[in-house]
Amino acid sequence: MSQAVVIGGGIGGLTAAAALAREGWSVTVCERAPSLAPVGSGLAIAPNALRALDTIGVGDEVRELAAIQGPAGIRRADGRWLLRTSAEAALARFGEPTVVLLRATLVDLLASRIPAGALRLGTTVHGVDPGSGRVTTSGGELAADLVVAADGIDSAVRRALFPGHPGAVHSGVTSWRLLADRPAGESHGGESWGRGTLFGVIPLANGLVYCYATAPVPVPGDAASVPDGTSRTAGRTGDGSAAGGGHELEGTAGEDGRRTELARLFAGWHDPIPRLIASAHAGSILRHDIRCLAAPLPAFHSGRVALLGDAAHAMTPNLGQGACQAIEDAVVLARLAGDLPAYTRARLPRTTMIMRRSRALCRLTRWSNPLAVGARDAAMALAGRAGDVTLRRFDDVFTWRPPR
Repeated sequence: MSQAVVIGGGIGGLTAAAALAREGWSVTVCERAPSLAPVGSGLAIAPNALRALDTIGVGDEVRELAAIQGPAGIRRADGRWLLRTSAEAALARFGEPTVVLLRATLVDLLASRIPAGALRLGTTVHGVDPGSGRVTTSGGELAADLVVAADGIDSAVRRALFPGHPGAVHSGVTSWRLLADRPAGESHGGESWGRGTLFGVIPLANGLVYCYATAPVPVPGDAASVPDGTSRTAGRTGDGSAAGGGHELEGTAGEDGRRTELARLFAGWHDPIPRLIASAHAGSILRHDIRCLAAPLPAFHSGRVALLGDAAHAMTPNLGQGACQAIEDAVVLARLAGDLPAYTRARLPRTTMIMRRSRALCRLTRWSNPLAVGARDAAMALAGRAGDVTLRRFDDVFTWRPPR
């Protein structure tokens, strides 16, 4: 039986382990953390990723958690719609819902699909030989016919395989994520855009709502404007999530500081945004700078090693595709594990397109000049009147299907 070693027990790594096991591989997952307790709050599983999860028997359990209903799209800070659609229209167009769920829930579902004994917690990988497939770990040496590097945005394997690649860069924005109780009568989701700031609200199952926000921060050589009072970045506290590794900001350490900063940035925004910030669950407010890979890799493989997820194509979260693309990678890799050049050909062009589109959207949300913001909002409102552009822009992303 062919042997696969998966480095990293996140969303992509666990999906890859489950998918490879279904294809007849013997799988070992090396995760350096002592447990799979995930860092982060919510994540989106779009129609493309739902179809990928069907291949490992998880899709229907995720669909049961769909909670978004009614209007969706983009609004101004005062609540006026710029681009408007609905969850029902999206379901009709793509045949599947977009499901937002707790990261912990998806991790548990994926972990339940990998073979017993395959997961080795507290195991650090010290080195990989792409030629032989030997993996040196804190628990000894492993021999592999395939090594799957799902070790995140700061992937040590990626640096070793492609030492000339520049690696992750700062996107110019910081992000907040939080959980709150869903306001009575609220079942719709969407984003609201202001001058350099953004706030998203998405219902979850079990009466919860997942919120996320972004605002620009200064980085070396970057001229983006910064909301008053936002300080420069200091010590790293990256969580390895799809949102990218991050830095806690000076003067905002501690949840009270994060809540106060959010309340200041979004004071006066339309209901229920200020209420959700004020009522955020204790311990749920996370804050990290967003990083991404600005340049695509030349390949997603070298020798017996394949990269996936953030290790291969870390992207900004603006299209909600970070976890989705890692899941796609995993099921495609399982089908093409005997032909890694074919895996690169299948995944590199698609993920590069989504990386670039997501980063372009991130730049658009950072605009703060009143004239530029006015022109941006007017263009979106005009496009919205010309048809359901909100959904059409996702056609080439959401209609993807896993290989047979």
